[in-house]
Amino acid sequence: MTLSKIVQSVVLVRPRMQNKKLKVFIIAGEVSGDVLGGRIMACLPDVDFVGIGGENMAAAGLRSLFPMSDLAVMGIVEVLAHAKTLTRRVNQAVDAIISEQPDVVVSIDAPGFAKSVIKKIRKNPDGIKLIKNGMAFHHVVAPQVWAWRPGRAKKYARTFDKLYAFFDFEVPFFTEHGLDTVAVGHPISDGLIGKYKSAKKQSEKIITLIPGSRMSEVKRLLPLMRDVIDMLTRNGYMGYQFMMPTVETTEQYIRQEISRWRVKPVLVPSNQRYDVYAKTYIAIAASGTVTAELAMLHVPTIVVYKMNPITVWIGRQLIRTKWVSLVNILLKRSVYPEFLGGAATPENIINAVQQLTIPAKRDKMIKDLKSADNLWRKPDGVPAQLIADGIRK
Repeated sequence: MTLSKIVQSVVLVRPRMQNKKLKVFIIAGEVSGDVLGGRIMACLPDVDFVGIGGENMAAAGLRSLFPMSDLAVMGIVEVLAHAKTLTRRVNQAVDAIISEQPDVVVSIDAPGFAKSVIKKIRKNPDGIKLIKNGMAFHHVVAPQVWAWRPGRAKKYARTFDKLYAFFDFEVPFFTEHGLDTVAVGHPISDGLIGKYKSAKKQSEKIITLIPGSRMSEVKRLLPLMRDVIDMLTRNGYMGYQFMMPTVETTEQYIRQEISRWRVKPVLVPSNQRYDVYAKTYIAIAASGTVTAELAMLHVPTIVVYKMNPITVWIGRQLIRTKWVSLVNILLKRSVYPEFLGGAATPENIINAVQQLTIPAKRDKMIKDLKSADNLWRKPDGVPAQLIADGIRK
């Protein structure tokens, strides 16, 4: 073919390429990912989305391939217990991606599931064809390789084509292995910092208990939170109101469990949680994204977590940081007290609650939380929009 014919064919093909509607297969594995997924979808109104998500992504127009709750499993032993379900869902996702032939596969957190899906696609003859035709794999949320298992950075570079990290300091860990990595800021910061009044009146005696979003963690933490409420109310905290936000995947279970409690917390839908947090005097929260939300709202918080003892032991051998709460990691000091594993007892938590009723200690914690505000976000754009721009490129 002559040069003129090649140029002519490119000119003729380009309009069709430009007019083709982008198709994205999007995967979220838990509530925080579902929230971000919904925001990303809202930034891409002219894109066809298929995939896996929850109520927020459904509100943005996604019809989930299967319930997102099937992926909301955390912990080595817990994952093994759900291995059959996860394997079936991996195969289902692989089949759907090959059938839908998306331009981009976007996974939000849920790295174990996402990597399993991509690994199978890369070995599938039809999947190989899609990759050769330009299908790309993007992942949102960089693993905390600076805290444990640094070798994951190299594995991510072999698995994904693009990574969206939250913080600037995370980027070099992945770019040194050739992975295109962009820092976008923490996605929830745009909706929280400066948009809710964070002053906690001494008269507002709301203690908010947050047992997490995964069923496995909820089952482990609810008994602890029941005992905390019992002990608090027996020790002079009768004037306090107890509230508990719930998510769609665990709300029914929580409602059944607390029906037998002596003192019942008020259950609050997930979409109203920020209003509750803004009025919260003290929060007792499962380790996870919620502790970042509470930090951005300057809520005095006690962080707790219980897992299978084997998972805890393995984690202690691998983790290279002193803390699990992101605000503690960012500020490099213990702002939020953390009670993990065997340390998560009613006695330890109640002692921490009592400490946070002391004005000087309470004010010191709030001051520390405010000092982290500029670490959460980027000055040049909203995280969801920055991710959407990256997907469109």
